[in-house]
Amino acid sequence: MTNTASTTVTSPPTDTAATGIPGGTFTLPGGPTVTRMGYGAMQLAGPGVFGPPADRDAAVAVLREAVALGITHLDTADIYGPHVTNEIIREALHPYAAELTIATKVGARRDEQGGWPPARAPQQLREDVHQNLDRLGVDVLDVVNLRVGGLLDPEPGSIAEPFAALAELQREGLIRHLGVSNVTAAQVAEARSIAPVVCVQNHYNLAHRDDDELVDALAEEGIAFVPFFPLGGFSPLQSAALDTVAARLGATPMAVALAWLLQRSPNILLIPGTSSLAHLRENVAAADLGLSADDLAELDAIGRVSG
Repeated sequence: MTNTASTTVTSPPTDTAATGIPGGTFTLPGGPTVTRMGYGAMQLAGPGVFGPPADRDAAVAVLREAVALGITHLDTADIYGPHVTNEIIREALHPYAAELTIATKVGARRDEQGGWPPARAPQQLREDVHQNLDRLGVDVLDVVNLRVGGLLDPEPGSIAEPFAALAELQREGLIRHLGVSNVTAAQVAEARSIAPVVCVQNHYNLAHRDDDELVDALAEEGIAFVPFFPLGGFSPLQSAALDTVAARLGATPMAVALAWLLQRSPNILLIPGTSSLAHLRENVAAADLGLSADDLAELDAIGRVSG
């Protein structure tokens, strides 16, 4: 991919060791304050995010360690497994700490082949919200994101009907806050015309920066941007450039990519996933990785390398 837009890095490095808070914090509009370094539970399911993990006890241990490390933002969905990650979250962490915020997603289901067919009819969304409530063991969901696009790319078109259905469930007291996932800027604006949006989850990283303008616009409104696939879609040239910077800093490419995202904009929240305790600790340590102006300039150029 080629992207000629420049990137403005506005967030200073965070000293996690000094604050005890991974990556610092961000307050969702009208909502809780969460750690910017969160945890995504997708990888706690089996291969292809289908079926149970090979080691359920290890999955439980990773969740408990994430919370022990200070993370207060978990991302999940009842379609992971399906049902698997929510059940493991409940086993590991219920009753939940007051400071813990769990964000989930609706808008798709799983078929017998492990596919992700859309499920955005109002009745389907209502059923899926209740399934999330039941499996997480809560009376109200902290954050529910409407998943719109496919695996990576948004799907253009109106989202008024499904988002209005979630807004109705919010009015009924089943959801505290609403977000959208894998959407266009126009769909974000449409959703905000229906009900407040506290977060947007889209594909975004050092190499994939189509949403640069959206990140900045949301920052001005105090709305969180939650990138997924922080190392997804890199060309060989881009990967080599990232590897070079990481080697110079004595860090892993993943740590550098996460640190860049944290410094890219103060409204960016991270939800890297892993089923490994060692990788979890490496991801949290990325919040301490300070990048110099030269590092940032070199990393910023990765998004302009033609794949």
